[in-house]
Amino acid sequence: MQSLYAYFTSKDQDLAKAQKKMLRQADSIIHLYFLLLSLPLALAQFSKEFLNKQKNKYFPTDADKNANGKFADNHIIRLIAEDEVLLSQINKVSGLWLNNDHDIIRKLFVKIWRSDLYKAYTISSQSSFKEDKEFLLSVFDNFIIDDELLHHILEEESIFWMDDLPFVANIVYSQIKATEIGVSRIIATAVFKNNDDKTFAEKLFNKTIINHKEFENIISKRAKNWDLDRIASMDQILIMMALCELIYFDEIPVKVTLNEYIEVAKYYSTINSKSFINGILDKVISEYTKSGKIKKVGRGLLE
Repeated sequence: MQSLYAYFTSKDQDLAKAQKKMLRQADSIIHLYFLLLSLPLALAQFSKEFLNKQKNKYFPTDADKNANGKFADNHIIRLIAEDEVLLSQINKVSGLWLNNDHDIIRKLFVKIWRSDLYKAYTISSQSSFKEDKEFLLSVFDNFIIDDELLHHILEEESIFWMDDLPFVANIVYSQIKATEIGVSRIIATAVFKNNDDKTFAEKLFNKTIINHKEFENIISKRAKNWDLDRIASMDQILIMMALCELIYFDEIPVKVTLNEYIEVAKYYSTINSKSFINGILDKVISEYTKSGKIKKVGRGLLE
């Protein structure tokens, strides 16, 4: 969807170049995954330096002298650091946090250090795997995912990453949550599950572009009293993608296509887009099913 929007709003409409760019943008999701995964390691490492400075300042308090460094020894963070495959990928990207003008690692850690969450976690020198995991998950929830400075830095790197962040963060969060003692679930996977997934993305992208004039005519005929110029660009793209799936993807159930694009519209388009897109697609599904233009292979795919 993002790549189609970029294509249709660009003066350079070269399909081959656009497809390569779309695949590169998909690959960048893995980059974002390792960036998020690198944050706990960077924060834990900084915590050692920070607490050491607190102990060695001119007038350290008793709290400074007896600061608990269990964050740096967090079981989950150690698991990540001891995984050579993960660490090699993390080291390739972690420079973004360490070599920027925003001092984000220090700022994030200080916010965590001042919190009741951190105080409750470090009140005891004893630690358990469960406690370490719950603390790290809470750090992600309360201090990382919604941090405005982090958002700013990610957006500077890629205009698409803010859309990808909730999805990628959920993967990292779920992997940490599923990890047990001696059984790490923190495993980087490819952007596409298999070649079929990649082929699907390429086919949907290409066929939406190749047939966009046909789709525009379908929309125009069914959008009463609406010129195409008055329909939000994102709505047009979402409807064209849905039409592409309905007409050219025999194996995807009609209901799945309809539900998916209505859900995407809720997130990316206007308040009224859901109803508008649903109305257009309902008309097309009804007409094209009767005329045989929508043909699905397998039982129940038209329902």
